[in-house]
Amino acid sequence: QVQLVESGGGLVQSGGSVRLSCVASVRQLDHYSIGWFRQVPGEKREGLACIVSRDGSTYTAESVKGRFTISRDVAKNTVYLQMNDLKPADTAVYVCAAGTTLTTNKPLGLIEGWYDSWGQGTQVTVSS
Repeated sequence: QVQLVESGGGLVQSGGSVRLSCVASVRQLDHYSIGWFRQVPGEKREGLACIVSRDGSTYTAESVKGRFTISRDVAKNTVYLQMNDLKPADTAVYVCAAGTTLTTNKPLGLIEGWYDSWGQGTQVTVSS
């Protein structure tokens, strides 16, 4: 399994920005699917953004499109989630996930079952 370590969470004011990082213990990051999810207690885990194709193209959920951007630095084995214009409803634990299968069907990357390794998560709290 892949070890994933998230960082960058914290307390931010409404309208602010945060960049989360996820470092993966892999030899070649571009051989893996990577996704960002968020979890609120009592609710289903929500897929936010992913990179699941060999060409590194991204896919973002409609719910956060225009505010959240996923990117990666293959040399650093790191995937980022830039979050802008944050709202109190964005308060959650943010988790990255890795999977060994790549696909051109990008929406699959927002499904939990696509991944087999998960990080511990980082808390983001947005104050009003």
